[in-house]
Amino acid sequence: MLQTQGLVELLAHPNPDDLLLTGKESPDGVDLDVVEGEFWTSSQRQGANLHEISYRACFKPQLPEFFINRFTNPGDLVYDPFAGRGTTAVESALNGRRVALNDVNPLTRYFTLPRLEVPSLNAVQSRLEAIPKTSTEDAGIDLSMFYEEQTLQELVALRAYLAEREISGTSDDLDRWIRMAATNRLTGHSPGFFSVYSMPPNQAVSQASQIRINEKRNQVPTYRDTHALIMKKSRQLQKGLSEQQLKNLRDAALTAQMFCEDASQTMGLVDSSVQLTVTSPPFLDIVQYSDDNWLRGWFNSIDMVAVSKRITMSKTIEDWNAKMSGVFDELFRVTKPGGYVAFEVGEVRNGKIKLEDAVIPVGIAAGFRCIGVMLNTQEFTKTSNIWGIKNNSHGTNTNRIVLFRK
Repeated sequence: MLQTQGLVELLAHPNPDDLLLTGKESPDGVDLDVVEGEFWTSSQRQGANLHEISYRACFKPQLPEFFINRFTNPGDLVYDPFAGRGTTAVESALNGRRVALNDVNPLTRYFTLPRLEVPSLNAVQSRLEAIPKTSTEDAGIDLSMFYEEQTLQELVALRAYLAEREISGTSDDLDRWIRMAATNRLTGHSPGFFSVYSMPPNQAVSQASQIRINEKRNQVPTYRDTHALIMKKSRQLQKGLSEQQLKNLRDAALTAQMFCEDASQTMGLVDSSVQLTVTSPPFLDIVQYSDDNWLRGWFNSIDMVAVSKRITMSKTIEDWNAKMSGVFDELFRVTKPGGYVAFEVGEVRNGKIKLEDAVIPVGIAAGFRCIGVMLNTQEFTKTSNIWGIKNNSHGTNTNRIVLFRK
């Protein structure tokens, strides 16, 4: 009979009888708890509106919040070495924790820092009014299948303004907020985006694919007021933020540590400084980051092909393991004694590969103690069903999290 002490008690679930407890043997011969249940809400938008930034393969804010509440205190440092859109950092800051994050994709910093600084809406409006809507430059590529002519002219003007401000060193919190909001309005499937109807906003289809979408839907791009849509998105993101949360965010911004390095070589992080890491690494070669982000790369003058070559994209589990080994060695270095690592690995290739079986021995080899595996299982939400995926048949709505402690 499995011991019910350990992971279940540590997770402090309000209804422990609702959890399914099984087990598995780790590579060092220790029996590990495997606990399955619903640990946080499956609702789409139960977190702060500030998280509503589209990014491929991101997890819900309830996931880091679960561990932040259980394993950290205000002022503790929380880290994410594969930060993506910055969910762990933003949720940590909202809860009064200090933040550190890393990602080889420069977009991560563009997405995260503005949501820690959070300028006033009046100041954002005033800055937008000072930015020209016309430019002598052109897009440099054909984007007519996405944008009406005047809309594209506004985008080009905004792109040129932001680039000049960054190059000159005069970019400030207002510019960074506007860049973030605009980057997340580039394409989507509602009038709230700059583009004609396209795919969901976490990925940009190719020009050829958009032409096919336009032909199939018999649509042409119509004018979208880019400045008005930036303000609309800004109001949505800031809606519901309390004064305490705004203070927490701005305090976190003052000490935030942001790196754009290989996750195995973040030497800017001090030894034994991190109380909690919550992260989700790239899953083998499932997500094509350069394809998904090519338009965001254009707007922000980032070579996404070059960036994608630095991302951990492995075709085999052996190669993925080798790369994660270096990451765990680095995590062991920066984690405080008694600190935790929550490593979300999901399921890939139709559930045939369960990455916790690969991660557990790697974490143990780095020096961590593996406490067990959490399986957060839920009913599918609207976004999942857009892709025609049935409930839990491919593991897409199952979070598989390996919990380690130093």
